[in-house]
Amino acid sequence: MKFTLSYFTQILTKHYIKLYLALYVCSITMRLLLISLFLVLSSIAVLAQQYTISGRVEDASNGETLIGATILVKGGGGAITNEYGFYSLSLEEGSYTLTYQYLGYEDVIKTVNLSKSKTINVDLAPASTEMETAIITAKSSERKVENKKISVVKMEASKIKEIPVIFGEVDILKTITLLPGIQSAGEGNSGFNVRGGSQDQNLILLDEATVYNASHLLGFFSVFNGDAVKDLEVYKGGIPAKYGGRLSSIVDIKMRDGNNKRFAGIGGIGTISSRLTLEGPIVKDKSSFMVAGRRSYADIFLPLAPDETIQESKLYFYDLNLKANYELSDKDRLYVSGYFGRDVLGLSELFSLNWGNATATLRWNHIVNDKLFVNTSLVYSDFNYGFDVKFAENANFGLDQAINDVYIKSDWTYFKNQNSKLNFGAQAIYHRFNPGLFAANNEESEAVFSEIQLEKKKAFETGWYVDHEYKFNKRLNVRYGLRLSSFSNIGGSEYTYSKNPETYEPIQELTTKDSFASGEIYNTYAGLEPRAAISYNLTTSMAVKGSYNRTFQYIQQATNTASAFPTDQWFSANLNIKPQRADQVAVGLFKNFDIGLETSAEIYYKWMENQIDYRDNASIAFNENLDGELLVGKGWAYGAEFYVAKSEGKTSGFVSYTWAKTMREIEGISGGNPYVANFDRRHNLSVVLTQKFSKRVLATASFVYSSGQPLTTPVGKFFYNGKWTPLYGDVRNNYRIPAYHRADIGVTIKSKEKPDKRFKSNWNFSVYNLYNRENPYAIYFDVVEEADLDKNPGAVVGETAAFQTTLFKIIPAITWNFEF
Repeated sequence: MKFTLSYFTQILTKHYIKLYLALYVCSITMRLLLISLFLVLSSIAVLAQQYTISGRVEDASNGETLIGATILVKGGGGAITNEYGFYSLSLEEGSYTLTYQYLGYEDVIKTVNLSKSKTINVDLAPASTEMETAIITAKSSERKVENKKISVVKMEASKIKEIPVIFGEVDILKTITLLPGIQSAGEGNSGFNVRGGSQDQNLILLDEATVYNASHLLGFFSVFNGDAVKDLEVYKGGIPAKYGGRLSSIVDIKMRDGNNKRFAGIGGIGTISSRLTLEGPIVKDKSSFMVAGRRSYADIFLPLAPDETIQESKLYFYDLNLKANYELSDKDRLYVSGYFGRDVLGLSELFSLNWGNATATLRWNHIVNDKLFVNTSLVYSDFNYGFDVKFAENANFGLDQAINDVYIKSDWTYFKNQNSKLNFGAQAIYHRFNPGLFAANNEESEAVFSEIQLEKKKAFETGWYVDHEYKFNKRLNVRYGLRLSSFSNIGGSEYTYSKNPETYEPIQELTTKDSFASGEIYNTYAGLEPRAAISYNLTTSMAVKGSYNRTFQYIQQATNTASAFPTDQWFSANLNIKPQRADQVAVGLFKNFDIGLETSAEIYYKWMENQIDYRDNASIAFNENLDGELLVGKGWAYGAEFYVAKSEGKTSGFVSYTWAKTMREIEGISGGNPYVANFDRRHNLSVVLTQKFSKRVLATASFVYSSGQPLTTPVGKFFYNGKWTPLYGDVRNNYRIPAYHRADIGVTIKSKEKPDKRFKSNWNFSVYNLYNRENPYAIYFDVVEEADLDKNPGAVVGETAAFQTTLFKIIPAITWNFEF
């Protein structure tokens, strides 16, 4: 190609908007960071004239810290508790009236004469049912939109439990897919896609530990026990600088700390599984513990099956959540938590599949002074999976794969004053990848199979960030920050590929291998990630907001389907694979009404670079040359999200609608032309309605609709090995499967409450897929036979036709829940 001036002009014109936006935002972010530093330094003289009120806000009934509690100063100003229930408020000398608030709790009002800095810890008591309704109604006219963050979803565990799901099991991840911008990966899958991103572009954190696979029973349920969850926050955009490592979203889940007032329990016996959570004080008002366990028991009934093969099969999952905390002093608190879960599926002795997560977090909260708070964590995360296959009597082999991380992080918050808060910190992660160990499981098998270990990989990832939240006045708020991330490959070997220009298949004769010493850092990537969000209150009930964020992703998952599976391999950026990068902008309008309605509308656009997909006929399972199967290009996604919610009164609920489009353009796929991504769904609608008939009876109904997923259809067929086989063309994802829709209902009946009894219970009755819709789980193509005519009446024997697989029709479920 001849590089002329006109050639460069065309390139610059084509990418002008993206280049200008990225450079402009980086410039603005750097300027704002310098301004914030100036504001902090210039405030030293002012700080001497102010005093600080700081402390924690907790639930009076169990000692749980309250995240996002509001502290209002009469006459103007205030503060909000952070994720550990801590707040800090700087005021000039004088007398003040402070109101401590949290939705569903009774207010606490304190009068403070401020002549020196003070520590004030406050316990808020949960309101009774009647009082709670009155509080919510009274505050509806005061509810402001300024505390709502653009592209952020926050849900309470109590609300999640009201929504009916399959088999009556409370499922956090399936519930968030009812919200705008978050699309379910499909029925029988706990995965989700956010604003045009693939499933592996979502970072799921449980008490700061990465959960690499969040599914039980191949995706029918998520790994999160609703009884053990305290708080859930999802960032679809406007991601704070403290988070990194994924392109599309952050799902931050925090476990309950445990009741430090008294011993208590909560649990349930359901259609497919049972659960039990126990919590209580270790030292009253000073430390506590929480233990939550859950197990399915479908395998208990397998011995009753008439088929002997099924009798000897295995089908179950379990998970265990553990947490404890101890207050070392007024300024120090130590937390330790862990999650351990596993799935086991087996068909007699012929085949078995198992996978599981293990996480551990050691966390230290320290109040340096009344303005400076720090949290330091040491975290471990492991995900491993494998399968065993019996190929002859007393002879079988297995495959094991894994990824695990060890990392340390420290997050600091400096509460300068009511209008300014500075966040900064760093983290370092050591990744280890085991792409596969293929080995015999006994001596008889060793005579047939030799052990094969694909080369293990290691990498080191770091992140440094600074983030400033500043309130200029009652109308204008900004948050801006910068993150510096890096990723280094350590030791091992790398392949260099030359590919066939027609098939893009690696040419084995031209493939070379480079080896590096153990511990040698032979490749490093780094990137600056500016983040910014702005909010302008048009009125006390209406605001316009915008955000921009750049994110890098250094590890990803090898899957060539719309739905990821536990056995899909994780791998990292290297000499052949550059890190993925995304830039996203979003603008939204938020409006609240006095009648209790909250509404929002957002539009977004996302540019993605170094997106991967697989060449036609790619081999990705147990492949040492996986990099050679990859093709790299770009992607983009855009859409509009609408949300209307009613949170007060006997009738409540929400309506969520998303219009979205997700595209990819990769040389070697669809002739190098743009094509829709595997998980592109144009329309997504969710309607949830909750009706409180009385103190004891609650009913919930939901309806979901989504466009069908893209599908590549065959253009012909050929006869091979005695069977007709479909032949696929060059165009990928040229068809859509039928749309998905269903309705669910649920009714909860509470037992009569007795004043002198702590034990409470309720019965939940639910019906999944109320009108028995046969939704498509998969579409496959095959030659029609006589036996297929009942399933496909319009087909012709001998011709190739499409066949649909359906997972679930109508499913009733019953669950007994209790607490004491």
